[in-house]
Amino acid sequence: MATAASRCLLPWKSLTASPPPPPSNPNPFRRLPLTIPITMSSVSKNVIKRDVVVVGAGIAGLATSLSLHRLGLESVVLEQAESLRTGGTSLTLFKNGWRVLDAIGVGNELRSQFLEIQGMAVKSVDGRELRSFKFKDEDKSQEVRAVERRILLETFSHQLPPGTIRFSSKLSKIEKSGDGETLLELVDGTRVLAKIVIGCDGIRSAVARWMGFAEPKYVGHCAIRGLGSFPDGQPYEPRVNYIYGSGLRAGYVPVSPTKVYWFVCYNSPSPGPKISDPSILKEQTKELVRGWPSELLNLIDVTPDDTIIRTPLVDRWLWPGIAPQASSGKVVLVGDAWHPMTPNLGQGACCALEDAVVLARKLAAAVRSGDPGAIDGALESYERERWPRVFPLTVRANVVGSLLQWENPVVCSVRNNVIIPKVVRLGPLLEHTNFDCEPLRPVESFTGS
Repeated sequence: MATAASRCLLPWKSLTASPPPPPSNPNPFRRLPLTIPITMSSVSKNVIKRDVVVVGAGIAGLATSLSLHRLGLESVVLEQAESLRTGGTSLTLFKNGWRVLDAIGVGNELRSQFLEIQGMAVKSVDGRELRSFKFKDEDKSQEVRAVERRILLETFSHQLPPGTIRFSSKLSKIEKSGDGETLLELVDGTRVLAKIVIGCDGIRSAVARWMGFAEPKYVGHCAIRGLGSFPDGQPYEPRVNYIYGSGLRAGYVPVSPTKVYWFVCYNSPSPGPKISDPSILKEQTKELVRGWPSELLNLIDVTPDDTIIRTPLVDRWLWPGIAPQASSGKVVLVGDAWHPMTPNLGQGACCALEDAVVLARKLAAAVRSGDPGAIDGALESYERERWPRVFPLTVRANVVGSLLQWENPVVCSVRNNVIIPKVVRLGPLLEHTNFDCEPLRPVESFTGS
């Protein structure tokens, strides 16, 4: 079976400017009928010309490219790594994420591989259960599953046309050409001239930096994550388990019949030095939660070293009138490149998926209209629709994380003995997972003339 890399990786030389191929061998990269022509007066002839270029082959980038593909618009995805970045653990998707996956056409394929999570339980460090909920009791339409990042990316990539993803394509320079297009220069010297650039290159986005966005801010705590492996079957109930301590919390959730995702989040005044040795991370984690419930400690013990990662948590608040616009000159941001948020609501990936389908629909409608000004209008409309959604979620996720990381023992006692058992209601906390998303229905191919 072909790997994602072998399916999607073609040499750049096959994309250099050349006469159009004969009809018997159609170009797999269909042209958008944009009315702004690319002229060669301001750029060298040794430039690859593409209509839509997506920067970054993470969740946001591949979801965006696949959404465009479903609507008949082809794109090229530039990824700096040599293959799909399948490291890391898993991510939790709520019903809004699953509605997007259904709209893109991969929901059922993924459902068959991951357990549906029935509810959640909150415990103290001594193992005492403080509160439990069932998701369906709060919202019959709720759907929660933890998904392996690797499988999600591979599923997206397998649905894209061969040659869509260009690996080993690290961006080194961005500039505007004299004709309004965007010239992307890669570290290997390759130059790509694009009519539309979609920045999906994550929290350290080079595209966002070029557009004037500040670096995301560290929020004061770090997370260590892992994926426990149980070849003979994992023993945990299908629910999210949280354990709250003082300035320290942990959680774990079954992903599949043989894998369980876990995290430990701890306060730290600074991100600290990068630790790349997973065995050190494992020992650090066990020391942090020493004396905590045995099921968590056992889970850490059975976790393969190569799945353990440590991440300083960051976000960026998109203050109106202060933050730059999400688009500028047909360059637009999606997902973490635009609105990195902490994982406390489980909405980072879900919001990136939402961004992808909203942007794809608006671009498709703009291209179909034939109006040369419609692209700019579509990008502005995308920001108007998405900002009221992502800004409040970013702030709320930050606040929730700060509350859960309390260190004062008196405050923690009130949280564990009063607020969680008697005050918290799950239903209102999950209202943000409501998101309407109709299937992406193909339109006639935008092949141009």
